[in-house]
Amino acid sequence: MTEDTAARRPAGEIRIGVDIGGTFTDIVAACDDGRLHVAKVSSTTHDPERAVIDGLAGLLARAGLDAARVTEVVHGSTVASNTILQKVGARTGLITTRGFRDVLEIGRIRTPEMFDLSWSKPEPLVPRRLRLEVEGRIGADGGVVRPLDEAGVIAAAEQLVAAGIESLAIVFINSYANPAHEATAEALVRERWPSLPVSTSWQVLPEMKEYERTSTTVVNAYLQPIMRAYLDRLQSGLEDIGIRAPLLIIASNGGVASARATAERPVFAVGSGPAAGVTGAARLGVASGHRDLIAFDMGGTTAKAALIEDGQLTLTTEYEFREGISTSSRFIKAGGYMLKVPAIDIAEVGAGGGSIAHVDAGGLLHVGPTSAGAEPGPACYGRGGEAPTVTDASVAIGYLNPRHLAGGSLPIDRERALDAVARLIGAPLGIETIDAAHGIRAVANANMARALRAVSVERGRDPREFALMLFGGSAALHGVELARMLGIGTVVVPRLPGVFTAVGMLTSDVEHHLVRPFAGPLGALDGADSRAVLDDLLAQARAALGEEGFSPADSAVRLQCDLRYRKQALELTVPLSGDDGVAHSTEQVRSAFEAAYSQTFGYRPDSEEPEIANLRAIGIGRRPGRLRFGDTQVDTPPGAASEASRPVSFARGAAPLDTPVHGREAIGTAEMAGPLIVESYESTVVIPPGASVRCDAIGNLIVTP
Repeated sequence: MTEDTAARRPAGEIRIGVDIGGTFTDIVAACDDGRLHVAKVSSTTHDPERAVIDGLAGLLARAGLDAARVTEVVHGSTVASNTILQKVGARTGLITTRGFRDVLEIGRIRTPEMFDLSWSKPEPLVPRRLRLEVEGRIGADGGVVRPLDEAGVIAAAEQLVAAGIESLAIVFINSYANPAHEATAEALVRERWPSLPVSTSWQVLPEMKEYERTSTTVVNAYLQPIMRAYLDRLQSGLEDIGIRAPLLIIASNGGVASARATAERPVFAVGSGPAAGVTGAARLGVASGHRDLIAFDMGGTTAKAALIEDGQLTLTTEYEFREGISTSSRFIKAGGYMLKVPAIDIAEVGAGGGSIAHVDAGGLLHVGPTSAGAEPGPACYGRGGEAPTVTDASVAIGYLNPRHLAGGSLPIDRERALDAVARLIGAPLGIETIDAAHGIRAVANANMARALRAVSVERGRDPREFALMLFGGSAALHGVELARMLGIGTVVVPRLPGVFTAVGMLTSDVEHHLVRPFAGPLGALDGADSRAVLDDLLAQARAALGEEGFSPADSAVRLQCDLRYRKQALELTVPLSGDDGVAHSTEQVRSAFEAAYSQTFGYRPDSEEPEIANLRAIGIGRRPGRLRFGDTQVDTPPGAASEASRPVSFARGAAPLDTPVHGREAIGTAEMAGPLIVESYESTVVIPPGASVRCDAIGNLIVTP
């Protein structure tokens, strides 16, 4: 931070980006004079909003910023995803059509690994005793086959309330075609239990496919009371420190939504935090000339990867949330909880800086998915953690500063790291401590490479044709090694990589995703029925944007459709129009689908005619003051690059090298050869022997592996 920072009092608006991770909470304040102020504080696991409120208050005070000038707080969080992982959501009940009580167990009748006999299906979020059936049936054409048993609905709800449920999901067969029965059931329940949260599938996911619709609605109900209470506490805490600005939440698709909307539909924000980083990576890639990217985000608990092609995010309409590797792969199903919601196509593995290493009974080394988190943290933090983590391994070999991180605010004890690695990894394996540390990193890198391959090779893309963009507190410690593993020739490290996800939040647009089922051949796009549905979707999207104050000049609506070949169960989404609203011809849509099908599956049928499953509209509101890369200045606390050099071990069995340590500002446009370490307040970049680094025109570090 420059000396005159505290004396400045920006007269304009201030926008805040906040990312809560498993280990750190990152905060970025963007002033309308182009200056960014950042803070990185330890997450408060059991009270996540506390780190946000205290960290933000400290940042505003340190930077001399007036809380009253904050115009918006954009927030991404792991609260929803952690609620599912830790199974600490609301006690949820389900009322469904007679005969469909076991849809959650039946699922897709698949296993993620064909020959894995040790695999166990995830326990449903609603136990069978809390899933009750009622009479009544809607047909696939929307007609009433059997009337709804309203007395049965009331009796089922009474039984569930008596059993202590805290939230209720209502899912009836074919409600996407006619929501009348669900709407009636919801009204009956709300009349008698007005404080009971209710999620209905026709409001959460009006699409065909009973399992996907049931699972998504149940997850929404499971999260709703938790997220509503959390957002209320956060909003109240912000008001306590003088911030009266709107609270916006990053959705899984990378757009933003109001806190009120998120509290009602939390299932759309399960991938909240990671999505913002990928959105920022896409915007930065366009600004810096790297339009084809693999975005790689490694924090303290997990590592995430996503593909960006020609500056565009890769989106999916469904993904499975689970332990291990969580991915939207079309080829790996049934491993987790199905969420059929618009989301950035992100693969996630339980490998982060805080991931714990251990040796199993058979003598094999494992890393993650269990994490030391912020409490007690890695052994080197000196907060009571004794298990060796990936961070401890990086400290042991010299990659990380052996005395402190985060500008001196986080003391580091290298001796504790060495002891943990030696005692719990080196001794059981019978190897030297430094070799054991390299082993921990090698296993972690192999795990993270799975995520990179999941979004590239498994999608029919060659990773060698993309640049690798690194962000998150730990990514730049591993990025060059990962690039070498996949043959990637260019690595991009943005400014502020350690808090880049919070920066990315300030680049996001408001988005409203609408969907309507529509069955018919591709040629039906030229018919009056499809046109009527699309016109209705357009009107809804424009109305939603208008309610939030967006004029036609500041907004756009994209039309899309889900297509598949006959007798297939999976669809691909292709555009029906661009941002200009000009509709594509049917032949353009056909060509786009055939190209996407070939690229995804490696072939396509020659004579099959595509058919439509759903029509979609995406309303996009471009926020005024959205952060633009290239015209910002950064104020960070002091403390980076506190030593001229230190010994670093770059390979198992090799002697440590006395390696120069530079502050980021010392890297210029001329190529600098490794080995060297680049330190800044919130990150460390490792340039190993054989690699080189330079700074580009807008402040990115460009590394040649």
